[in-house]
Amino acid sequence: MEESIRVGASSPVNGRQDWDTKRRRKIADITQALSVTPVDVAALRRMAISEGGLLTDEIRCQVWPRLLNVPLHVLDEEPEKVERENNKDYSQVLLDVQRSLRRFPPGMPDEQREGLQEELIDIILQVLKRNPQLHYYQGYHDIVVTFLLVLGERLATALVEKLSTHHLRDFMDPTMDNTKHILNYLMPIIERVNPEVHDFMQQAEVGTVFALSWLITWFGHVLSDFRHVVRLYDFFLACHPLMPIYFAAVIVLYREEEVLECECDMAMVHHLLSQIPQDLPYETLISRAGDLFVQFPPSELAKEAASYESMATSTFKDFDLASTQQQPDSVLRRRPRQKQSALESSPASSVVAVAQPSAARRFVRLAVMGLTVALGAAAFTLMNTALEWAPKLDLFP
Repeated sequence: MEESIRVGASSPVNGRQDWDTKRRRKIADITQALSVTPVDVAALRRMAISEGGLLTDEIRCQVWPRLLNVPLHVLDEEPEKVERENNKDYSQVLLDVQRSLRRFPPGMPDEQREGLQEELIDIILQVLKRNPQLHYYQGYHDIVVTFLLVLGERLATALVEKLSTHHLRDFMDPTMDNTKHILNYLMPIIERVNPEVHDFMQQAEVGTVFALSWLITWFGHVLSDFRHVVRLYDFFLACHPLMPIYFAAVIVLYREEEVLECECDMAMVHHLLSQIPQDLPYETLISRAGDLFVQFPPSELAKEAASYESMATSTFKDFDLASTQQQPDSVLRRRPRQKQSALESSPASSVVAVAQPSAARRFVRLAVMGLTVALGAAAFTLMNTALEWAPKLDLFP
């Protein structure tokens, strides 16, 4: 009898019931965070980072604007019409949009898809017109189409504009200097966690170009399942602008065996890493990316990556969301420094700490009892870091 009870406790049915319970609780928590005045942006960030993200596109329509401090009254504004003739970007945008068929849901009627493609062109041209300092790049449309499919044209336009002047700002320079600078964070992260993989990649002289499309499209161009794309967008929107490069690093680290078994040749390693697997354990990798960010924050890697800060990082730092609900606990403020001290005192600690973050999570969870229920401490720290860097735009005047 005891055996049957034990089997039943871990059965797929009970696992599904547990997830349904967590899902309902999360939806209730999100609804509560949205209903208070001012909106509890801190809670929304925690929900976006934690397992499952924001769950549905309906919820994303309400939460994504809050994460970027975009007021919902933009829905009342008529979309601006942009002259396509003689527009310097139109030809390239049109070519890219025409090649974006696979980014639309399978089975969508041609007429509906073509209408969305026209809206996609309009959004891109509107943002560029209103922000002449921004320069279009190939891959930008992969990000914009994600927002369009989730939010619709009006709200997508507002969020894409905010994103383009903050998180994506580096990619929209006249040159790729800042983009290359962000890519330069990849190898230091890998080296801190797995020196063997780092040295192998260095010996193969593979560089970081394989991750370029991952970074500048927020993985939208390389992932075929739209559910995975929007899950990552939940995570990235709630975090520091450099989080996509940490996620790129955990993908490489996850494929350690494949990398080390590959012939140590630039073309071979580049080909392997460029073919991103579609069956990645996304929640596990998101959690690990969060752990790595806490353990090796950008400030500690900046000298290794380059001698200057990226524009997105430096401009995003200037913003601070003024809310009494968003004060990180002092223990969480100290955690990155404590981890660094431990790393310096123990040569092997970097691998152990990354491989087994649960003990650190338990410690911090005890320190902030009640605040981190159903949420890893690393995710809570990430949320607070994001709040420290969040755009300050008088969300609720």
